[in-house]
Amino acid sequence: MRIFPCSWKLTIGLPVIIIVVALSGCNRSTDTPSPVEREIGVSAGAEELGSEPAVEEDAETLPEPAAPPLAAFPMRIQFTTEDGQELVGHYFAAAGNPAPTVILMHWYPGDQRDWLAIAPWLQNRQEELAESEGWEMAIGIDCDAQQAGPWLDPTWFPPMPDDVSFNVFIFDFRGHCESHLTVGDQADNTIDAKAAFVEVSLMETTDPDHIVAIGASIGADGAPDGCLLHNQSNDTCLGAFSLSPGSYLGMEYAEVVRDLSGANVPPAVPVWCLASEGDVPSLKACDSASGDLYQKYLYSGSGHGMMLIAPETDPNPLVLIQDFLEETLGVSIN
Repeated sequence: MRIFPCSWKLTIGLPVIIIVVALSGCNRSTDTPSPVEREIGVSAGAEELGSEPAVEEDAETLPEPAAPPLAAFPMRIQFTTEDGQELVGHYFAAAGNPAPTVILMHWYPGDQRDWLAIAPWLQNRQEELAESEGWEMAIGIDCDAQQAGPWLDPTWFPPMPDDVSFNVFIFDFRGHCESHLTVGDQADNTIDAKAAFVEVSLMETTDPDHIVAIGASIGADGAPDGCLLHNQSNDTCLGAFSLSPGSYLGMEYAEVVRDLSGANVPPAVPVWCLASEGDVPSLKACDSASGDLYQKYLYSGSGHGMMLIAPETDPNPLVLIQDFLEETLGVSIN
């Protein structure tokens, strides 16, 4: 993992820790200070002549103080898949530390910039982000023009409670935007999805036992595919949310959902699927899957992937995402 210094650095001086925020450049530093530990002892009572000896009490250790959160603006992260492909992503740190992490996976026509409004909505630190006006312009600055859509307009998003804040990780699949294709081909996006889980598991502010993935189109397959591949050696992916899957990455959606239901890879993991009735591949994928923790939502029309994230879509996919996060991460949102 390589985190490139971009807008912050940490200056450590004992016995106190000073965090200095500097908005300069495009990279981020690699070190996050460890929490300061303090111990306080309880002295033993003195023995008095003719009295019973005082019982010595064990030293009482104060609870370890919570580590401070990282800055709100996204950190640029370059990481490498198991087959050697270098990928680029951005990590939005939560207001708490540690905190659950949501991995967002883009669709084929787009890249990680598809999530530039939804990531801050989930991070829920908009006022702090506003202090770094223009932060989003540095993401994918040398890439092709970004697709426009209602998912980039947060004015209609459902409110997020003040006390809810997630780490959010967005990234480009190989061959998209900043993740220039150097190894394999785009059929290897499942490897990229797995690598994203590995990467966020190593982040100091991530609660490594509470990770979920949400994706659209190829990302709608990448979310459960990566969750399953990750859970073959871990059990820390707690759910996958699919906007218009279609078994696009070579793994059959129904089989992945079956395995995530606990059939072959315990524990059971919830998977939610959204599709339009006129989007035949996605409708087929959603209809093919089943399980006790599986939920399916079908819409009229033919909207695909990110096109489902629109104010007129009922039920609102962003409200469903909030419901999904309540179920998988145990937070209270609605």
